[in-house]
Amino acid sequence: MSSGSGAGNGGGVPAKRRVAAASDLHCRPEHGGKMRELVKAVNAEAELLLICGDLTDRGQPDEAKVLADALSGLTVPCAAVFGNHDLDRGVSAELAKILGDAGVEVLDGDHLILVDDIGVAGVKGFMGGFGSATLQAFGEVPLKAFVQEAVSEALKLEAALSQLDTDRRIVIMHYTPIVETTVGENVEIRAFLGSSRLAAPIDLYGADVVFHGHAHHGALEGRTTNGTPVYNVAMPLLKKLTGRPFLVIDV
Repeated sequence: MSSGSGAGNGGGVPAKRRVAAASDLHCRPEHGGKMRELVKAVNAEAELLLICGDLTDRGQPDEAKVLADALSGLTVPCAAVFGNHDLDRGVSAELAKILGDAGVEVLDGDHLILVDDIGVAGVKGFMGGFGSATLQAFGEVPLKAFVQEAVSEALKLEAALSQLDTDRRIVIMHYTPIVETTVGENVEIRAFLGSSRLAAPIDLYGADVVFHGHAHHGALEGRTTNGTPVYNVAMPLLKKLTGRPFLVIDV
């Protein structure tokens, strides 16, 4: 794996790159024009695009085809993870192929190098609560299976991050790893928006930034215990706060 060339810096610190991130596109068949506008804006402003789940509204192939048609116009690399909406119809493999044919790398506990010095690790993530209020695997079998899903997603992220050997590392997921970016959502549902189990591998292996979605009415940013910045890039939230469908930051 490349560790970065330091291009434009005489072999020193690699130049920062413009990263666009979005989530919760909820693409429907009638959204082709809106998706093409998003792609046009990303091409003009960023060097890569990361999409953090709920690419489709109901996980239907016709929705994925509309989105893939738009994303095929990207001139920058793109990686994504699925969200809960993408899994609604149980055809995630078909959706991944449709998007993959358009050049989108769909990650599920995987990692890749999108540009020569930036690696990306991606998982869907899961829910279960945060800190001392994290749900534990005790009691009924269904509850234990619920908790195991969060544990499994955290282990997948740990495996992906442990294999990344790049100057800069980005994590993308659908569910949030910290409670701070759920602030603004009803208190009663915050435990269903993410799990602090997802933050443990980030703090263990390190990352420059984390992007997630899912919390449409949450907060824009927070940090893990070790200080890694976390951004909630759910499109409804971004549009409310910034008037734009994606966030661009320098990494």
